[in-house]
Amino acid sequence: MPHRPEDTAPAHRSAAEQARFVAALTDMFEQRIRFNEVLGLRVQSLAAPAPSLRFDMRPELVGHFLYGRLHGGVISAVLDATAGLALMAAIADKHPADTAEQVLQRFSRMGTIDLRVDFLRQGVGRHFVASAEVTRLGGRVGSTQMRLANEEGVLIATGAASYILA
Repeated sequence: MPHRPEDTAPAHRSAAEQARFVAALTDMFEQRIRFNEVLGLRVQSLAAPAPSLRFDMRPELVGHFLYGRLHGGVISAVLDATAGLALMAAIADKHPADTAEQVLQRFSRMGTIDLRVDFLRQGVGRHFVASAEVTRLGGRVGSTQMRLANEEGVLIATGAASYILA
């Protein structure tokens, strides 16, 4: 049987479709996931191997009022969100023919199944950057390792997490 072009999906997302994906994912993480908005998360990079988010210290994020340290729950939530961002970027790379909508639809089925956070130092700083690297991207489960540092590059916390993908 002869090969027909319509039988094969495109090998790569077009530049315009990739730009739509980046804009849609950024909008979802910064505006549509309300808790991320409360935390003040901003997408800094979607680039592999370690996409990253940034946020500023604010009084609402303080966990220890005497010392002005970042709340441990904020640290955990930020690392969890950053891992989700890294997985979405990796899923988009794994399915280069998917449209922005198709990749974002995959996000709707994703959920945290395991999260471990190691608090290394006090969460002190003017702003923080969290990054995550995907260590495994299977058909049903994805695994990540995350880092949180302040503006001086001081490592505040690390984490590891697993997510159900389907």
